[in-house]
Amino acid sequence: MRDDQPAPAHRPGWTPRDPTLPATPPPPPGRPRRARRSRPRRVLRALLRTALFGALLLAAGFVAGYLLVDIPPANATATAQSNMYLYRDGTQIARDGEVNRENVRLAHIPLTVQQAVLAAEDRDFSSARAVDPKAMVRAAWNTLTGKGRQSGSTITQQYVKNYYLGQEQTVTRKVKEFFIAIKLNREKSKDEILEGYLNTSYFGRNAYGIQAAARAYYGKEAAELDTAEGAYLASLLNAPSAYDVATHPENRPRALARWNYVLDGMVKERWLTRPDRATAVFPTPQTARPATGLSGQRGYIVQAVEEYLTSHGVLDENTLAGGGFRITTTLEKDKQDAFVTAVDDKVMSRLDPARNPVDRYVRVGGAAIEPSTGRVVAMYGGVDYTRQYVNNATRRDYQVGSTFKPFVLTAAIEHTSLTQDGEPITPNTYYDGADKRPVQGWHGALYAPANEDDASYGDITVRTATDSSVNTVYAQMAVDVGPARVKETAVALGLPARTPDLNGSPSIALGPATASALDMAEAYATLANHGRHGTYTLVERITKDGQDLNLPPSGTRQAVSRVAADTTTHVLRSVVESGTGTAALAAGRPAAGKTGTAEDDKAAWFAGYTPDLATVVTVMGQDPDTGEQKPLYGALGQNRINGGGTPAEIWGHFTREALAGTEAREFELELGAGAEEWLEPLDPPQPDGPGDPAGPAEEGWEGRERREGREDQDDPEEEQLGQAGPKGPRQPRLPEAPQVPQTPQVPQSAHPAQPEKERPRPETVQPEHQPPPPETETPDQQIPRSEPAAQPEQQLPHQ
Repeated sequence: MRDDQPAPAHRPGWTPRDPTLPATPPPPPGRPRRARRSRPRRVLRALLRTALFGALLLAAGFVAGYLLVDIPPANATATAQSNMYLYRDGTQIARDGEVNRENVRLAHIPLTVQQAVLAAEDRDFSSARAVDPKAMVRAAWNTLTGKGRQSGSTITQQYVKNYYLGQEQTVTRKVKEFFIAIKLNREKSKDEILEGYLNTSYFGRNAYGIQAAARAYYGKEAAELDTAEGAYLASLLNAPSAYDVATHPENRPRALARWNYVLDGMVKERWLTRPDRATAVFPTPQTARPATGLSGQRGYIVQAVEEYLTSHGVLDENTLAGGGFRITTTLEKDKQDAFVTAVDDKVMSRLDPARNPVDRYVRVGGAAIEPSTGRVVAMYGGVDYTRQYVNNATRRDYQVGSTFKPFVLTAAIEHTSLTQDGEPITPNTYYDGADKRPVQGWHGALYAPANEDDASYGDITVRTATDSSVNTVYAQMAVDVGPARVKETAVALGLPARTPDLNGSPSIALGPATASALDMAEAYATLANHGRHGTYTLVERITKDGQDLNLPPSGTRQAVSRVAADTTTHVLRSVVESGTGTAALAAGRPAAGKTGTAEDDKAAWFAGYTPDLATVVTVMGQDPDTGEQKPLYGALGQNRINGGGTPAEIWGHFTREALAGTEAREFELELGAGAEEWLEPLDPPQPDGPGDPAGPAEEGWEGRERREGREDQDDPEEEQLGQAGPKGPRQPRLPEAPQVPQTPQVPQSAHPAQPEKERPRPETVQPEHQPPPPETETPDQQIPRSEPAAQPEQQLPHQ
């Protein structure tokens, strides 16, 4: 620019650079300048892109699933096969599993019954969608967090599962169920879906559909069901076996709670008025009428196997009822037949209900387990499954009585417990056996249990207290050990933790718990196996279409120390040899066991074992018409039924036959310190009579004999015991070389069971319940005394 040329005018809005300031360097080549962005904005945009991608992916997956998943034909349940049940050797036991179903139109099902089902399963069915994603997520979360398995399925989804798919718990099945339910909801009306659901749902008792259920539980058509009955059937959909109060009377409280939940739901949805709700009465279902193909023991076995498979998660009830399974049990036919023969010989052949009405109440149950493997080898459920539906081997509603006492002794040895005086508890520890002696060291309400016939024994050893089943000694021992520890030991040996009335108070020692015969056999098998516990197994193998299904893993663990278990076995051998269980000597081989009697003589037990077989037998009283538990005074022509009598006789007969042809084995025991020596004094105190704890021993015993009209009779029990036990001075006994007892060659009546000194004889028994003994009764005809059950602790709080 020339000097005389005028400067160009400034552009508007632009200020020329000050020539005195340094120039700004130009940006590096190839790196264009960018505006700086904040980190939160970049993260937010990344999340939005991810969410958008996920939404697009889900939408694509939904579209693909909807297009690819078609509504399939009905599943195979509509043409279900039979299940085959086999003995361990492959011999057939029974066939079961034919589907019992009759479809009915929705119009023939009362509206209140339909509403009861909706109240139980899906209250929003009429207005909600076919699937409920929120419920599915909630159910999945509850399952993962241990709050119980929940399906989260609507009625539409359940119908799809029942009719089109199967019961397997897989992601694939759940995905199919989701899309089929959506399609089905578009193609069928709500009424059609509800009708299909009511006709395909499983209600237990092999009843598929509401019509079959109405007949199975109430003997009527579905159209004749009332609201209360409909609510009970709706309750069954959640867990048919658990809520069947006829099959499981011990579950009645749970069934009532579920029934009330359904009715309350109907009130909440305004399907039932409050006055009608208030007048509703629980409709007890009728006794099941199984197919004749399950007569005899077959039905009990099938029922027990089904419960084993479903309770252990091998199969659910719907899948099992669908059929097609070949189930090989652990039962051995020769032992099963031997159990039936023993019961027939000792009980069934002696019943005469026409002449003796009490004989109508007699029920028998039992189970036998192989200690080394935990296999159930025999089971007796009742006289006939088609006549008596409840399985007496698995029911949990009768007190076990003094068969529980060995668990107290085991707990004492296991925990090296001390008496109130600080002495270690061993079989030779002395306790005060005075009648109605209050327990010491218990901080609850006063508890002073009575002994059998109010007899007092003075200072006796734990061994003698076990032989004679002295309540006061074992109640005190339970306090010394700690009731909580006793309960813990019983559970470790094999009793279910949920056993009813397995309480934490001193009375736990007297057996108020209502475990089943199978439960008790499992616990006694643990003692026989030197303290190693293996959960019982009833199924050896299960297949379908040639493919094996997984069974619960087997194995054993040391539940209690060998010394604790073997010391208990050592003491229980004395019960069989010279105590209340001598009738078990008929087995003809070394045995250990314990007798027990429930309160009011409503049940009598014998639980015993050899090294090869643990068996529990119970004789129970139940009214066949009302189901009420009944005392057994006068049954089988006997004054009283006690554990050392009929149950021990059955046990001896069965064990002898079940183990016939096998070598009799001695127990190989590892005993605790002081357990081997017999430290009884030469002249121990004899039991005093009722009301005379300080009186002469001989007067107490003879006084009871005179009161019972037997003062002029010989005492076969004393002849068998000699001077042992509470009837006379026991001589000191040193350890002897083990000998295998020989099978008695004399009639069994010559060796009656020894009297069980436990529960006082009821003072309020009416003559018709306890007839006097025959005037011409001979020593061989004398009936052993029964063992007492736990005395009720009205004042004792449960802990």
